[in-house]
Amino acid sequence: MPKGRGGPPAASTEKAKDFKGTVKKLWGYLSSHKIALVIVGILTIASTVFSVVGPKILGNATTELFNGLISKYSGGSGINFVKIGQILLILLCLYVASAIFSYIQGIIMTNISQKLAYRLRKEVSKKMNKIPMSYYDSKTHGEILSVITNDIDTLSQNLNIEATQIISSIATIIGILIMMFSIDWIMTLIALVVLPLSAIIIALIMKKSQKYFTDQQNFLADVNGNVEEMFSSQNVIRVFNAEDKMIKNFEKDNKKLADVAWKSNFISGLMHPIMNFIGNLGYVVIAIIGSYFAIIGRITVGNIQSFIQYMKNFTNPIGQIAQISNMLQSMIAASERVFDFLSVEEEKEKSKKFIPINEVKGSVEFQNVKFGYNPDKIIIKDFSAKVKPGQKIAIVGPTGAGKTTIVKLLMRFYELNSGKILVDGHNINEYRKEDIRGLFGMVLQDTWLFNGTVMENIRYGRLNATDDEVIDACKMAHVHHFIQTLPDAYNMVLNEETTNISGGQKQLLTIARAILADPKILILDEATSSVDTRTEILIQKAMDKLMEGRTSFIIAHRLSTIKNADLILVMDNGDIVEQGTHEELLKKEGFYYKLYNSQFEK
Repeated sequence: MPKGRGGPPAASTEKAKDFKGTVKKLWGYLSSHKIALVIVGILTIASTVFSVVGPKILGNATTELFNGLISKYSGGSGINFVKIGQILLILLCLYVASAIFSYIQGIIMTNISQKLAYRLRKEVSKKMNKIPMSYYDSKTHGEILSVITNDIDTLSQNLNIEATQIISSIATIIGILIMMFSIDWIMTLIALVVLPLSAIIIALIMKKSQKYFTDQQNFLADVNGNVEEMFSSQNVIRVFNAEDKMIKNFEKDNKKLADVAWKSNFISGLMHPIMNFIGNLGYVVIAIIGSYFAIIGRITVGNIQSFIQYMKNFTNPIGQIAQISNMLQSMIAASERVFDFLSVEEEKEKSKKFIPINEVKGSVEFQNVKFGYNPDKIIIKDFSAKVKPGQKIAIVGPTGAGKTTIVKLLMRFYELNSGKILVDGHNINEYRKEDIRGLFGMVLQDTWLFNGTVMENIRYGRLNATDDEVIDACKMAHVHHFIQTLPDAYNMVLNEETTNISGGQKQLLTIARAILADPKILILDEATSSVDTRTEILIQKAMDKLMEGRTSFIIAHRLSTIKNADLILVMDNGDIVEQGTHEELLKKEGFYYKLYNSQFEK
């Protein structure tokens, strides 16, 4: 049972939807460790048995000491210290053996749980690259991250604790009952009367404190949310002078949390003193009855001591089992989420025979493409366009027109509802997905740099590139001079705390990465949106050189950046409403003309 002021919040335990099915899957992962698990079980039982036998042997020492004192006062030989020493030596050996067995099984079980966590993380990591992009649209980043971190950790840690503790608790209960009955069956039955009373009190206290523990978890989430907002939004809070409002909101939630936390801990904290009181009453009754039995010669004095110690130890494993049941539910629920993620249907190739990608010229054709992220909400209705090798194709249109979606379809992040996309005259479904994606180089609006040196971040575009090739790519992106001004230059480590690199400079680094990759087809999605005018000019020069001889798709809101495009596709509501060069579209004075002029209106 929980001790001290408050036990674990039983109400917050999450239950699995398919308990039996999840346990079966979990056992499938553990079955490769069958022999180790059997050894753990044997060692745990042996450790428990040696520990349980201890009080009985200690009672024999007490009996020998008592008999020796009586013998001394009645003119006998007195206390036999040699025999008592032998008894205590046996007891010491048992406790040492119990500790050694417990230590060994702990090492083995930790090894099993960590190997399981390693295997699951490895499988989840591989799975992330194989499941459809549509899955990520239906889940938040936090949900997926929680599977890899919290759920696998919960599974590993709880498995390490529960597997041995539940065996130990059951073995302890059985062992203590056997030892108590071996001392005296009448005293054992009297002692067992205390159990139903204890169970009723535990149930009543847990039922009463349950709702407060639930409220405590909910209010704790509110308080953490407030703290996170205050830390992450300091600029906004101070600009709008909202410090007092945020503090009041925090104090309100903090007071609610303090109130329910006090109630939950006060009520659950009653459990320990009440159980102690009931236990002490039981000890008094056993002491009285045991003394009477000792007087009439039914049991020895040492048996009374052993029995009281067994009584004291009997409630501990019962409380442990109650706690384990909660931990088990939490572990199985976490396991279920991990297995649900691993069971997500992976991307499937539509063709069994694939065309090898050798020399790609770069022609792209969209034929009556129709697509929607949801079947009942079509975004791309009827998109058709022909792109010649080496052309610069600009895709423009208002927000939500479907510009970025077209690029995602081109890279086979999603499957079409209908229509075709051809690369060099072949349907992209005839190529392997990894081959198609290997043709493209992307520079996105949101820069992505990982924790590593500048050199490592740029070399991500082509892992086998030499240092000289990386430097050449940086020169083409007009970022080499800036890198040389950094502390440690190309060896400077970039991370979240890097504050001396602007958004535009980060974008230049990602462009250098794309240049290094030397892609067949280039995709620029708002690549210059986060840079100033001077940096934009540098990027445009680098992009013009990079796009020479390559088919390039340029998604842009700033129409001034795509004046030199070979073809501009104007999209609205999933369709191409106009197409042509910059000058041709302006002469038409249609949708593009209005869109272009709207950016220069004051």
